[in-house]
Amino acid sequence: MEERAQFWKMTGRGVSLAIIVCLAAVLIFALVIQFTGLPESVIMPVNQFIKVLAIFIGCFFSLRGSKGWLKGGLVGLIAGGLTFLLFALLGGFSSGLRILWDLLFCVGVGILSGIISVNLKKD
Repeated sequence: MEERAQFWKMTGRGVSLAIIVCLAAVLIFALVIQFTGLPESVIMPVNQFIKVLAIFIGCFFSLRGSKGWLKGGLVGLIAGGLTFLLFALLGGFSSGLRILWDLLFCVGVGILSGIISVNLKKD
């Protein structure tokens, strides 16, 4: 039972950290756009980069032990889903297929980040 609790504790910590990093980075990016007048064409690539960075940071600072792919995939899925819901509430919902691809992207990033994270930090 202790192992299962550790698993969810690490995963929850990773999700929380990923969401905090994502929100902070998006707010900073919004300020940059406001003051610089960057074209709209840069918004989507930068937002994708922010998601990748946030999920990697969430995994890197939270995950250790084994099953990094599973923990990372869950971090990506849950953090991607929660950030989507949060931004959808603030700015409106987008199309269904785009949401699916975005979640799959977050899961893939989470799996890779989880594998890298648990293999870089040996207990």
